[in-house]
Amino acid sequence: MKNRSSAEQTGRSAQPISPSRKLMSIPNVRMFIAFRIFFNARFYYPVFTILFLDFGLTLEQFAVLNAVWAATIVLLEVPSGALADSLGRRNLLVLTGLLMIVEMAVLSFVPLGNMTIIFYAFLANRILSGTAEAAASGADEALAYDALVEAGLERDWPRVLEMQMRYQSMGYIVAMAIGAAVYDPALVQQAADLIGLKVVFTQQMTIRFPLYLCLLMACFTFLTAYRMSESGRRQDDCSPLEICGRSFKSAMRLTIQAGRWILQTPFALVLIMAGLMIDNVVRMITTLSSQYYRLIHLPEATYGLIGSAMALMGLFIPRIGVWFLGHVTPAMNFLILAGLTVMALFAMTRFVPYAGLIPVVVLFGIMMLLNLFLSHYLNRITDSRQRATVLSFKGLSFNMAYGIAGLLYSSAVALERYRLQGSLSVISSNSVDKTVFITSIGWFPWYFIILIFCFICFAAKILSGRRDHLETG
Repeated sequence: MKNRSSAEQTGRSAQPISPSRKLMSIPNVRMFIAFRIFFNARFYYPVFTILFLDFGLTLEQFAVLNAVWAATIVLLEVPSGALADSLGRRNLLVLTGLLMIVEMAVLSFVPLGNMTIIFYAFLANRILSGTAEAAASGADEALAYDALVEAGLERDWPRVLEMQMRYQSMGYIVAMAIGAAVYDPALVQQAADLIGLKVVFTQQMTIRFPLYLCLLMACFTFLTAYRMSESGRRQDDCSPLEICGRSFKSAMRLTIQAGRWILQTPFALVLIMAGLMIDNVVRMITTLSSQYYRLIHLPEATYGLIGSAMALMGLFIPRIGVWFLGHVTPAMNFLILAGLTVMALFAMTRFVPYAGLIPVVVLFGIMMLLNLFLSHYLNRITDSRQRATVLSFKGLSFNMAYGIAGLLYSSAVALERYRLQGSLSVISSNSVDKTVFITSIGWFPWYFIILIFCFICFAAKILSGRRDHLETG
């Protein structure tokens, strides 16, 4: 019996370690996944717009504040990537955690009643939030990927992204459900009465509950970043007193070098352009999704559930993406995404009640696959020394394209509204809004087709004679 037991133990110990467990044994990989979960678990997302309005802000102020947020990201995206590559990726992620703590604390404890103070508190929040987004962009991926390179497992990066997206989706689902629930004073009151808690909850109390939960996530984000480490190569170079011996001037020089490398590397340039073409259209559509839901007769109470359901796609979409990475060429992968995008955009123009949700689901899936494909291909071809900077260039270009698309859309809508109001003498404001929105959705398929046609002509010219885009893996 003893020999048999020993043999069984030997057999068990000889069993191979699963690929996922092997990857999770790398500290930076574990911390990368945890960082993404905590940083993106924003409990106020399901009540984002009404949170601003319930604090007393107007819709115009809401639009201005989010424009400030987007502008902050665009201005700091590339400099932050360069600083990550020159001053240390871990240092920038620790700063991200600190910024997130301050960002959430400002809203969690701002006094109610004085609208001037509230507006400036939200303004500070948007600037800090945009700065944190820019600081985190690329640095966390670069740390995790460098750890895989040191372990000789860089080809497993798609598997790491698959796990990250799956766990982040789980966190997003929980945040969506809990955030909406704790914001509702009636629901919170019912829960309090059920457990015998003698407290009367009002909207002024529960308005901060999602913010308190986000503040807790910010603390976890900071601790996770603090537990990350630079690669062995960087640890030898870095000194806390000298801040890696690099100045902001050298960081800017690295930015210019990375930009020149992108322009001189046809495959990298085409990858970023391909992602930009798809991203700006799909993001613009998803921004408008709540109004679209209303016109396909979906009750407003279901919007949070729809968001959670979309997040569930992160549990299986990455696995599909990993298969495509291993079996389909980059050129074909992006053509498939472009084709699906065209079909989904045309399907949305029909405004089919209830079933009109299907093309929106397809677009969300396309965004997940797009991020997976771009991360894999760009990390594969980019040198470690400028990886965070290149990824930041990608984020910068995407945000700029999204901003330009937004300006084009708002200008076109204004012209369409003016034309419609001039052609009809008596028409209600709601009818104008509805008609303009339905018309504007019809512009997107044709806008996207023009963009893709121009891109294909451009890509065919600069990739002529090269085979990077025709190799799988």
